[in-house]
Amino acid sequence: MTEFVDVRSMVRWVAATGPEQVVAGIAGYLTEDLRRWESFDKTPRVASHTPFGVIELMPTSDGELYAFKFVNGHPDNPARGFQTVTAFGALAEVHNGYPVFLAEMTLLTALRTAATSAVAARALARADSRRLALIGAGSQSEFQALAMRSALGIDQVSVWDTDPAAMAKLARNLGPLGFDVRVATSGQDAVRGADVVTTCTADKTRARVLEAGWLEPGVHVNAIGGDCPGKTELDPAILTGADVFVEFTPQTRVEGEIQALPPDSPVTELWEVLTGRAPGRTSAGQVTVFDSVGFAVEDFSALRYVRDAVRGTPWVSHVDLVAEPDDPKDLFGMVGALSPLGV
Repeated sequence: MTEFVDVRSMVRWVAATGPEQVVAGIAGYLTEDLRRWESFDKTPRVASHTPFGVIELMPTSDGELYAFKFVNGHPDNPARGFQTVTAFGALAEVHNGYPVFLAEMTLLTALRTAATSAVAARALARADSRRLALIGAGSQSEFQALAMRSALGIDQVSVWDTDPAAMAKLARNLGPLGFDVRVATSGQDAVRGADVVTTCTADKTRARVLEAGWLEPGVHVNAIGGDCPGKTELDPAILTGADVFVEFTPQTRVEGEIQALPPDSPVTELWEVLTGRAPGRTSAGQVTVFDSVGFAVEDFSALRYVRDAVRGTPWVSHVDLVAEPDDPKDLFGMVGALSPLGV
């Protein structure tokens, strides 16, 4: 039987644990996994692009566990009553190929994306950072705020979105959690005085929601909205004037902000900073950019964390997912082993 966490159980477990604590827990597992980066089988995700959006498969393995995530990205979905992103994922034992854990990952992807931002910000932002600017107040925004508080202690948030209702939603959600939220009048207004800027917009276009001239020395940028070919958020001048950090270079060259730059533009992979192979922030005035597109190792870490956290609790159930005949060579024999219903 395969362990399973469905949507209701995931929601209840996150509510019981606290989303900020879950983000911190995933960040801890991810930090461990990034420090053993070279043990993973790494490949860019398999993507199917259509005029409606993209559907992707994201696989990886450390030689003991195999993980994959199914995920979509459809920017126009909210206008039709659907989520922009939905997902589910699984872990399997490498030695026999059996799936051992299955989970919803729509909520979990938001949590793991925030956890990835937390890991990057802890490594790259100034330790005295106190103000976060959010450009984009959609489904990911509250999780990003929680991640920055978890990583850096930030509780002052300014937000800008073209949709006033989205900004009101963010303020309504974060206020009771102890955040000081300011609704800005523009993107430039939002980033004024910010120590960390997170861009998390959804439109599948080559947008420029953040301009180089708006940024102050020493800022750290988490650019998480650009995650497929033809979709960017940053003024390219930000990238040429900053030190750029990525997850997996071959994937980010195609999908990230750096798709707008020459293919030999310098970048550093985050795992190199965490293992001490490459420097991260080297001065207070340095501008750093984490060009995050989402990589399969992050899902691997999130699935491992949830599996370990819910084991033996009411939040996990079991599904009969794998056919196991008494004789492993006689799969056909299962057909006659049970009478049809009603007979």
